[in-house]
Amino acid sequence: MRSGAPVIPSSCCTPASPTRACGIPSGSRWGRGSTWSGPTSGATGGRRTPRRGRTRTRATSRTCSLRSGCAGVALVGSSYGGRVALELATGHPDLVARLVLLNAGCGLPPTPDLEAFGSEEDRLIEAGDVGGAVDLNVRTWLGPEADQAVGMRLAAMQRHAFEVQLAADPEPERGRDPIDLPAVTAPALVVVGGHDLPYFRGSGRHIAETMPHATLLDLDWAGHLPSLERPAEITSLLCDFLS
Repeated sequence: MRSGAPVIPSSCCTPASPTRACGIPSGSRWGRGSTWSGPTSGATGGRRTPRRGRTRTRATSRTCSLRSGCAGVALVGSSYGGRVALELATGHPDLVARLVLLNAGCGLPPTPDLEAFGSEEDRLIEAGDVGGAVDLNVRTWLGPEADQAVGMRLAAMQRHAFEVQLAADPEPERGRDPIDLPAVTAPALVVVGGHDLPYFRGSGRHIAETMPHATLLDLDWAGHLPSLERPAEITSLLCDFLS
């Protein structure tokens, strides 16, 4: 941003790095400040979500206030990271100058498509078929623009995430801070993918209709992770909005 406000990426539940998942080149001026990664079990934040759920937004607010050195930051949130960004913007509106939300959730009740994904992922994991669960995530979250190399990279990251989660506490403590969309007054760009699950498309429309200064952008070519499918285009989109 011209004001010099740092940009904080808050990443999705699929296991891409925060800057990559949010479309921010590593080491670029858009990634100044810190990053925050959400849980890495699909996009539901379900039973394999790591512990610390209730401290996530509080820790993010401390990161923004202690490390930004300015009155407001720009938050870029992808998937579950978008929910974290909205929690922060609700609880600490003075910290947030702008928002970019990429296929973000906002706490709406699960729809049949999301429940079907979660049930199938659980079935595969409980049957010991980690490979099948990895394939399910790759098929679900990547749109048709993703090439084989992107699919292989996401599969490797998802497999590692499952290995970490399966070795952790199977009954993690969960907690979320409230989201009040009408109270989030920062200018926001809300991006939805034409090939994403209906749950996230509906969430994006709801966010854009409810927040007072939000603009909806529907990318008809995109899946759930457009920054992996067309990284240069998403980076350009972020630069335009944040400048």
